[in-house]
Amino acid sequence: VQLQASGGGLVQAGGSLRLSCVASGRPFNYYTMAWFRQAPGKVREFVAAVRWDDGRTHYADSVLGRFTISRDNAENTVFLQMNSLKPEDTAVYYCAARRATVFNTHRSQYNFWGRGTLVTVSS
Repeated sequence: VQLQASGGGLVQAGGSLRLSCVASGRPFNYYTMAWFRQAPGKVREFVAAVRWDDGRTHYADSVLGRFTISRDNAENTVFLQMNSLKPEDTAVYYCAARRATVFNTHRSQYNFWGRGTLVTVSS
């Protein structure tokens, strides 16, 4: 499985960005896809996840109502729409995958990772 994330950049507080993650390598019917982030000096934390089969989603409390995760099965792509961005959202964002359909927020439970994409939110 290969994951390629893109879409990071610099944005002012209150602005929006959309991250993309293109997945390749095998069918993803029984996979859960997720976004994690890691701010400088902090541990990598869960942001959001989506089940590939039915599109069900799960979010961290810190982004609920501001971020939306979705997937495009035809394009094998997962998106993270980030609205109302705050300076504390500044981090490197990583796309991840696990072969299971039960949601899990622990980074150790994800087998596959893409390279991160940097999101910087200025105040």
